[in-house]
Amino acid sequence: MEQLQKKVQELLNNKEVDIVIGYTAISETETKPIFVKKPEDASKLVFNAYCYNNLATYLTRKDIKAFNKIGIVAKGCDIRAIINLITENQFKREKVLIIGMSCEGVTDPRNTDKKSIKCDVCKVHNPHIADIVMGEKVAETIAMKEKIHHADLEEFNKKTREEKWQFWKEQFSKCIRCYACRQACPMCYCNRCIVDLNTPQWIDTRSNPKGAFSWNLVRAYHLSGRCIDCGECERVCPVNIPLMLLNRTLQEEVQRSFDFEAGYDLEASPPLTVFEKDDEENFIR
Repeated sequence: MEQLQKKVQELLNNKEVDIVIGYTAISETETKPIFVKKPEDASKLVFNAYCYNNLATYLTRKDIKAFNKIGIVAKGCDIRAIINLITENQFKREKVLIIGMSCEGVTDPRNTDKKSIKCDVCKVHNPHIADIVMGEKVAETIAMKEKIHHADLEEFNKKTREEKWQFWKEQFSKCIRCYACRQACPMCYCNRCIVDLNTPQWIDTRSNPKGAFSWNLVRAYHLSGRCIDCGECERVCPVNIPLMLLNRTLQEEVQRSFDFEAGYDLEASPPLTVFEKDDEENFIR
């Protein structure tokens, strides 16, 4: 932590960055985002197992993009989001100075006695793309070497088609259309979301079964090949819908169909955002 504070103070003093997005403690087991612009405020920065927030979500905000050079404290999963945003032309690589943090995993926000499920299969405990790396290198895990699947998805896939349908009907019936998932997601950066359009209106905006089902499915499809498994949507959901279970289902389908995982390669674009002239068109009727 002291190493991080000194480095950020140095970056700001030398005017290598105009602002640093990081974490600060609000209790022994809670942190929140902090925006450090003065060298003396670098002492407020922390990094620990309670740094859940994916800070990359702030990089597309107008007030943040207005700075010439932005520093950001980033775990491996956050760096995956930054890579996605760069490949989707949200900003140039040179705009952001990535302070990569070696991370053994964060705790489960709803049960701080255990590690978050996303960390069980994380392959980027050590920053894979960063300008500065902080912390001791984490020993490679099996997940970092191989393609390990999420246990919750493997269990869900044992259900029949009818059981899956009933499961999601029950889950989406809880949705209150607060859009907290959208606000927390680093990949939801549209100036105007499709659910806010009313000429024409694509999705029923009411909090009824049809509207809730449409909203959650459309959002999941929009994240296909783009979700980096940070779990922020699920963490902030006030009614505890297992949104990552749906996202992971589509992640695995994209991986199976295109051999692609989001957020690892600065030169690769999500497969559903690009096309080739010789792509098969047998889906067209």
